[in-house]
Amino acid sequence: MTETAAPEPDSSAEPPIAEAIGVTKRFGRTLALDRVGLRVHAGRTHALVGRNGAGKSTLVSILTGLAPPDEGEVRFRGQRAPAIADRDAWRSRVACVYQHSTIIPELSVAENLFIGRQGLGGRIINWRTMRARARELLDTWSVPVDVRTPARELSVEHRQLVEIARSLSYGARFIILDEPTAQLDGTAIKRLFGRIRDLQTQGVTFLFISHHLDETYEICSDVTVFRDARHVLTAPVADLGKTELIAAMTGESTELARAVPRERPDPTAAPALRLEKLTRTGEFADVEFEVRPGEMVGLAGGGSSGRVEVAETIVGSRRATAGSVLVSGVRLRSSGTHAALAAGIGFVPRDRHDEGLVPAMSVADNATLTVPQRLGRFGLLSRRTRDTLVRNAIEGLDIKADSPGQGVSELSGGNQQKVVFARALATDPAVLVLITPTAGVDVRSKQTLLAVVRDTADRGTAVLVVSDELDDLRDCDRVLVMVQGQLRTEYEKGWDDRELVAAMEGMA
Repeated sequence: MTETAAPEPDSSAEPPIAEAIGVTKRFGRTLALDRVGLRVHAGRTHALVGRNGAGKSTLVSILTGLAPPDEGEVRFRGQRAPAIADRDAWRSRVACVYQHSTIIPELSVAENLFIGRQGLGGRIINWRTMRARARELLDTWSVPVDVRTPARELSVEHRQLVEIARSLSYGARFIILDEPTAQLDGTAIKRLFGRIRDLQTQGVTFLFISHHLDETYEICSDVTVFRDARHVLTAPVADLGKTELIAAMTGESTELARAVPRERPDPTAAPALRLEKLTRTGEFADVEFEVRPGEMVGLAGGGSSGRVEVAETIVGSRRATAGSVLVSGVRLRSSGTHAALAAGIGFVPRDRHDEGLVPAMSVADNATLTVPQRLGRFGLLSRRTRDTLVRNAIEGLDIKADSPGQGVSELSGGNQQKVVFARALATDPAVLVLITPTAGVDVRSKQTLLAVVRDTADRGTAVLVVSDELDDLRDCDRVLVMVQGQLRTEYEKGWDDRELVAAMEGMA
């Protein structure tokens, strides 16, 4: 599908309630938004969709005044956005209700509604007046909760409605809903959509962000698609078929060629990794699957599917509520990353900066953090032994570093990710768990990393690739798809791009 130009400013009599014009945003070397545009008209619900990394969250931060654009501008009702420091002016124009609630559990509903302004203009809080104002506010917007209720007792649905009411109390009539249905069941979603429609009739406009495309067709009037930090198209939802929408989100396939196809793993081999009814309350439930030695299995899904949470529970960084993880037939009796490492699990986390690297340390120290016992005896580490191990990793992974002693913070993003891979592989794991393993790396580094993953599986390691990037999943023997915390579908190798993306978006 051919990309369309970003929307130009509208010269009609009634300007859009919110508008982004030619917005560009960079974070270091990363181009997060590339001259994108968005125009949201009053009284409508407008969807913003795109795969992870498309630029949606960055635009939200700019639309809400949390970050300034490097180029371009934001307008509300035709007027330039306020200065970043003028938070009251921003609150009167726009608000965002995030997937993770900003309601303070220890406070009552009334206190949450007027947090930071409990005195209602005075220096002393009049509790009776504040509760009366809170009741009036909730009645106006038909929010069915008691103002005295502690917020921790509210359902997810009611917390969202309280957040919307709080936003409206500042005067905002443009609300961004960021994955609002991620933690709701079907009945609660229908009630939320009913409230959205009611609020629309009262003059409230919504920008709706969701990984579930069926919801876009149910609740939205218009849709804008971002892909790879660029605006792809804007169209009325009624004029855009689901196949066209998925094609706009995915673009052309960028399959990475490989010279020799992988051999199928032995289907009779005992599983290297087995999950039995693995559950973590509120995130995923009764997840069961196996990965055999030499097998590559993909675990895919949208942003609220639970796939990352399952992976982090396997490797011990989250604690399961119920169920078991077995490695080579042995049940893990304790949680924690040390127990998982000792059991034979290697791990590449989703964020190399926060979870994968120690920036102040060298390439060598980062690459060998998991194997101190191999570097010397009696607690004394041999630098020569360490550097020999690391030079082998540098050569095998094609890490561009001056020496093992170079600071890891001096490397490019792709080479930093290779160091994280080196550490995960240093233990010769029976199971390798990878979360978005090629995120934020260039094409050449991506090819190198995916080749390493294939070679690792070919040597008999069970590999679990947890990603929503299609190129990360292409070599997998099977791809399991999660939706809203449950395993829904399994695809054998040779799957169709659009079919898999549709399943990941909850449309299969």
